[in-house]
Amino acid sequence: MSGATKIPGFGGRAGVAALLVTSHLIPYYLWIAWRFEGGALPRPDGLADLGPWLGRMAGHVAEAAPTSEALLLYLAFLGIQAIFAVVLPGLEVKGLPLPGEGGRRLVYRCNGLHAWYLTLAGIAALHFSGTFPLSHVGDLFGPLMSAAILVADAIAVIIYVLARRRGLAGESPLRDFFLGAWLNPRIGRLDLKMWAEVRVSWLLLFVLTASAAATQVAEYGRLSTPMIFMLVAHGLYTNATVKGEECIPTTWDIFHERWGWMLIFWNLAGVPFVYTVNAWYLASRPPFEHSPAYTALCFVLLLGAYYVWDTAQSQRNRFRMQQRGTYVRRRAFPQLPWGTLKDPEYIETRAGSRLLV
Repeated sequence: MSGATKIPGFGGRAGVAALLVTSHLIPYYLWIAWRFEGGALPRPDGLADLGPWLGRMAGHVAEAAPTSEALLLYLAFLGIQAIFAVVLPGLEVKGLPLPGEGGRRLVYRCNGLHAWYLTLAGIAALHFSGTFPLSHVGDLFGPLMSAAILVADAIAVIIYVLARRRGLAGESPLRDFFLGAWLNPRIGRLDLKMWAEVRVSWLLLFVLTASAAATQVAEYGRLSTPMIFMLVAHGLYTNATVKGEECIPTTWDIFHERWGWMLIFWNLAGVPFVYTVNAWYLASRPPFEHSPAYTALCFVLLLGAYYVWDTAQSQRNRFRMQQRGTYVRRRAFPQLPWGTLKDPEYIETRAGSRLLV
């Protein structure tokens, strides 16, 4: 296998093929665990039960076949977020110079915070008006997940075909499909990679978590403290991705990684539906509470970890922006103390880049 056709870090062609298969199985396996097994990991009762167990698993997956309602709902969410990304006002920042394109720098409109607030207002209006109760998402979770998987796979195929037509593909079709061949695909002003990474994955994750909370209230009449914990955790992370969106264009994902199946699938389907398993597990069983001391400890750890993570990310990305003269002071909530460093120490690599220390 020549250097041009290797797929580094993934176990070669066999490893990539395994990842393609297991990535489709994991969401269904975890959904079956909380939906049908009370949170226990599904497994056969001995070797003799392997065949019947596989049949039961296949039956559950069949129940998750995408419906027209689920497909339309998912496509509507994608479409709304795409429109928000194009039309809403926002800070415009330049990415890093693109290698192989004469140092050209793409412009990114960072209006994710507006999209986030409008999305929250929209789902709240739909829920509390009774037009579309969020608890209905629980009924549609399996079909919604299948719809997301099908759409993600379809987009990955389309992007791969278009990349080949543009002469961007290399010698390994599997590598180009899995890791991508197109660095920054755009439809007009819509940068598809930024849209999928910020608007779809994390906003949909919080919508699904909020839907799990609504399901718990509809089923049991109250919201448990563990569910509140999940709302806070996912809300903080989602808010952080949009309040600091101007830092994302200079990250590895946007600047270096091409938009292939790996990023497309996990941003459009894997992240929102797999990362909310914990919230849906809580929604699927009667509410329970921990001791006040343990609950307080969990929240202290969460908020402390969030502060360290948010501040560290802010420091390193703003340092990078300061070095390139693209730093813009923002007031998006919350701006935490020491998020921006003055005259920080750094080391300079032989390549000339500076690393914050």
